[in-house]
Amino acid sequence: MDIQQTIQALREELNLHNHNYYVLDQPTISDFEFDQKLKQLQELEDQNPKYFDDNSPTQRVGGTITKNFQTVAHDYRMYSLDNSYSKEDLIEWENRIQKVLGSVQLEYTCELKYDGASISITYENGKLLRAVTRGDGFQGDDVTNNIKTIKSIPLQLKGNDFPKRFDIRGEIILPFAGFEKMNQDLVEMEKLHIQILEIPRLEV
Repeated sequence: MDIQQTIQALREELNLHNHNYYVLDQPTISDFEFDQKLKQLQELEDQNPKYFDDNSPTQRVGGTITKNFQTVAHDYRMYSLDNSYSKEDLIEWENRIQKVLGSVQLEYTCELKYDGASISITYENGKLLRAVTRGDGFQGDDVTNNIKTIKSIPLQLKGNDFPKRFDIRGEIILPFAGFEKMNQDLVEMEKLHIQILEIPRLEV
């Protein structure tokens, strides 16, 4: 197996382990083993920059999050949900649907609404191309690098049963456990900051 094949095999293996761990919650190797394979891939990519790939598992790791976003137009408008406070609103909405579809039987399904950040992720040839916030529905912020840090989002799709280019849309949420961990990390960072300030100055 040549270097390029080795690099590709490692990428595919690491993507599979990421999927098993973050999506299926069924890890098949230890964190140490994963880190060693990731380190091996990073070294091979550093030694062979001609095989660089934006969607390599190594590109998920630290330092790429940005707060300076470029505005990007959506290929297709992203709509937002309207509020409804009465039965009459629903009947009026159903009548509008019937005008478009004709006389058809409609069914309602109720589900909890997650209040997060709406996102549109574009895949091209199975690879994550970009991720854009809803913004005003017509254009939003390009947050591709930030999205790559969410390890449950695939950088490379498995199989080939998908369109050449398509958008997938959803809601990004932070579970309570993640929120608590973020707060704890901030507390620890503040403690470290205080300790650094309290280090006595040495007089020479």
